[in-house]
Amino acid sequence: MRFSRPFCLALLPLLASCQVFTDKPAEPVIEQTRMQGELSLNAGQLLFRPCQEQRQFILKEDSAAELSSDASTLFNDGHTTLYVDMRGQLQANAQKGVDGQFVPGQVYRVQAEGHGCTDINFARTLLRASGHEPDWNIAVSNQGLILNRPGQEPQALPYLEEQLPEGRLNLSSEANGQRLDLWVARQRCVDGMSGAVQHLSAELRLNGQVLRGCAYLGGARND
Repeated sequence: MRFSRPFCLALLPLLASCQVFTDKPAEPVIEQTRMQGELSLNAGQLLFRPCQEQRQFILKEDSAAELSSDASTLFNDGHTTLYVDMRGQLQANAQKGVDGQFVPGQVYRVQAEGHGCTDINFARTLLRASGHEPDWNIAVSNQGLILNRPGQEPQALPYLEEQLPEGRLNLSSEANGQRLDLWVARQRCVDGMSGAVQHLSAELRLNGQVLRGCAYLGGARND
């Protein structure tokens, strides 16, 4: 069967419209910002003030349930302000006395002790991990890995990094007579000494000894 040329041309707009309607709409990209600052409690609301700023934001309650629980535990220990490092979305809010609201998407760390906003090394840090009994601390940057232990000089070591499934990391080093493996996993971790909550768990294998602790990504690296 043959079709006339005018009939075929009449079909073209219909075919084009079918193409338009069958395409899936693009998913909107929600822009999120990583911010550090001070967390306080006022009239039952969590307020967030970014480091070195006067702006103040309320935390959107239905997106901050876990953070609220962790903060409540630390506030109940007698602390009035906390340090928080988180990534999320800034939104407008009509409530008086605030500059908007913050919707957390990822909480990296909340703590009552430590340098917080005054940590001058945070922006250069890729990863920091630490643990207790015995105490140990590892700071990782683009320049290398530094192992700190009480009563011993800090050791600067080169390292290799392997990225594993599910966001896990392995950092290994064999230098200066040390055999070091640091395994990091995406798992909420609570420091048993300070009560600080971090978003990564850590296991350090040092010369055959297994040490456990918590970790977080520094300002030089986002997940």
